[in-house]
Amino acid sequence: MGRISTLVLIGFGAFFIALAPLLKFWAAEQIISAPADQFGISRLEAKGAQYFSLQDLKVLTGDLDIIVTTRGDVKEANSDRVVWDEATVVNDVTNSRPQIDISERRSAFNRYTGAGVNCCGTSIEKAPVTLEGQIYKFPFGVEKKTYKVFNATAGKAFDATFVREDNVNGLPVYVFEQNVPPTKTETRTAPANVLGITGTTGDVQVDRWYDGKTTFWVEPVTGAPVRQELQRHEVLKTQDGVERTAAFIATAKMTEQTVNDLVKNAEDGKSTVNLLRNIIPLVLLILGVVLVVAGVLLGRGRRTE
Repeated sequence: MGRISTLVLIGFGAFFIALAPLLKFWAAEQIISAPADQFGISRLEAKGAQYFSLQDLKVLTGDLDIIVTTRGDVKEANSDRVVWDEATVVNDVTNSRPQIDISERRSAFNRYTGAGVNCCGTSIEKAPVTLEGQIYKFPFGVEKKTYKVFNATAGKAFDATFVREDNVNGLPVYVFEQNVPPTKTETRTAPANVLGITGTTGDVQVDRWYDGKTTFWVEPVTGAPVRQELQRHEVLKTQDGVERTAAFIATAKMTEQTVNDLVKNAEDGKSTVNLLRNIIPLVLLILGVVLVVAGVLLGRGRRTE
């Protein structure tokens, strides 16, 4: 009976010692992941924005309220990926123009690393799109380096470069900046007189050109962005390359309530990762060593009797 007790103590101790590094270096990231059943509403504000109003057929200036709703498609999720649908509604508060812009996108990404996955009908405005780079989140253990991040307006990934450390509501973060060069996103027709073109009647072809800068404040343990600022510059050019009018020019910033909610979620995730990666493995290691030592001492005591 004494020999069995010794083996049990040593066996459990060895198990806990082996489990500690497994939990620290692998299980934490497997347990903490982007949720399949995501549902969230984020709000951004853009003061003094300019946009071409189809209702007024001219450029208006106003303060915008931007509402972004994200919902997970649970049926398309699996152990490695999640699929999120996003709808964005832009309202002009100043000029009482609701829904001046409505857009939607469908994204699939690795639930642990945040890297884009091409499946499940990924699209922008219902048009198929090839995803690459980070989608919604950065990987666990964010490094001070450059990451490819998908830009939904341009429909492709661009470098997001680490620029500095900062803090948001007391939470340490890394700041990344992504600069998108002028990119043609759409070709359409528009009345020549609306664009100020003289000597031409009827409609003319125009290209929509976008360039912009997005700044991400990212909690480095979880890879979760907790603040974003988007500088968006879109203009309409005729086929001769001449810029005819502004299409959408704005700097959008997340509201403080949205930032507060994202910071709280990041803090909860960071605490859970710390618990799984550091605290529990340390406890298991100490407990394992204690059990092994106790088993060895018990075995020696039995032999000396």
